[in-house]
Amino acid sequence: MRKLFFVMMVLLLINTHFVSAQEHDFAETKQLIDSGMSCDKLTDEQLEAIGDYYMEQMHPGEAHEIMDNLMGGEGSASLKQVHIAMARRLYCNDNLYVGYGMMGRGMMGNYPIGYGNYGYTSYGYWNIVLTLFFAGIFFLIGWLIYRVGIQRTADPLSILKKRLASGEITKKEFEEKKKDLT
Repeated sequence: MRKLFFVMMVLLLINTHFVSAQEHDFAETKQLIDSGMSCDKLTDEQLEAIGDYYMEQMHPGEAHEIMDNLMGGEGSASLKQVHIAMARRLYCNDNLYVGYGMMGRGMMGNYPIGYGNYGYTSYGYWNIVLTLFFAGIFFLIGWLIYRVGIQRTADPLSILKKRLASGEITKKEFEEKKKDLT
């Protein structure tokens, strides 16, 4: 029993060591971000570190590793470019296309991923137009359902009165049908 406990403790320590070895140390990067250095003075390596930091904030821990693997894996050129682009978009406030993984290549289409405001660009106007369009469609469907509901709930006497008023039936036919209802 003691041997089993000892083996489990050793495995736990080894696992803890590997997990802590894989964790990123973002202290320097956080200091760099807090310094507010302008983007034209930053190197690609610093931008990559800033992008990696932002990705960790959006997808912490294991989710970050999964995202890294989706974008080419640790050390790949594609992952480096995504981190740099993310830093330029979020830190430098450049309006860049940040496409990565399945979201940026094919499956979900090639469109900018919005990490904030679109401002009053064409995207903003199209959002307003589409919202108004769909609101109009929903209003029309609701109005039609309301109108059909009114016609179905009308009592037979009121229907007869409408038919008489429109000239569909004569006064004599109206009186006969009215007797049939009662």
